Amino acid sequence: MLVKDQLGRGIDISKPFNRIISLVPSFTELVVHLGLEEKLVGITKFCVHPESLKNIKTIVGGTKQVHLDKIRDLKPDLILCNKEENTLEMVQELEKTYQVHVSNIITFSDSLELITMYGLLFDKEKEAHKLASELSQKKKSFQNNLTTKKLRVAYFIWRKPWMVVGGNTYIDVMLELNGWENIYKQAEGRYPEIELKLLEEKDPELILLSSEPFPFKKKHIEEIGKYSNVRIELVNGEFFSWYGSRQLQAFKYFEYLQNYLSRPL
Repeated sequence: MLVKDQLGRGIDISKPFNRIISLVPSFTELVVHLGLEEKLVGITKFCVHPESLKNIKTIVGGTKQVHLDKIRDLKPDLILCNKEENTLEMVQELEKTYQVHVSNIITFSDSLELITMYGLLFDKEKEAHKLASELSQKKKSFQNNLTTKKLRVAYFIWRKPWMVVGGNTYIDVMLELNGWENIYKQAEGRYPEIELKLLEEKDPELILLSSEPFPFKKKHIEEIGKYSNVRIELVNGEFFSWYGSRQLQAFKYFEYLQNYLSRPL
């Protein structure tokens, strides 16, 4: 029997998957949440949740480059990838030998769809349905209680070159979920490079500096503050960019962030 991944590629599920490699940190956490830790044999060096995994699972590399020999030794029957997190070249090389499931997540609904897919792939449909239902309820509750002013926001993800989040991205969806307007939504590219000297022309009301992929610190607030006198805050990027079970904590974080930002500096 074949099921399709989020790129429409067929995955044979006629046999159970007992040796899983995850090349996406948020998916690693998700499969553990679904009760599949024992079947997870390989992870990346960026798979930090749950923290204990790095001591008991084989690290096969990063999200952009892996050690094929380590993957070969693990004899996986399924490898989990993501269109954005992993490279096309990596997927093409891996699928010469292994089954590779590739996700493509832009919206909150895409994330729920993936959870449902994993439930089917791994015979964890009850657990997947419970998680998806809980996430849907948390999202609904958060948005029903949202009273924030619609601020014009810039969300930074990289330094040298300075890069921000554009449209057609999951982070952009999370910004909108918080009631904010991404000032770079219409910019060319999903993660456009910008010049700080032109930042003021975009008239932001709030600037957010993510903890990942670039680990922004307080010193960078001062650096960007030379070009804009609006409020600049550090935020936990996991809650804006990770899909799956990490979202269980995201809405509580968003609620905290909304309350924090409502108070004057």
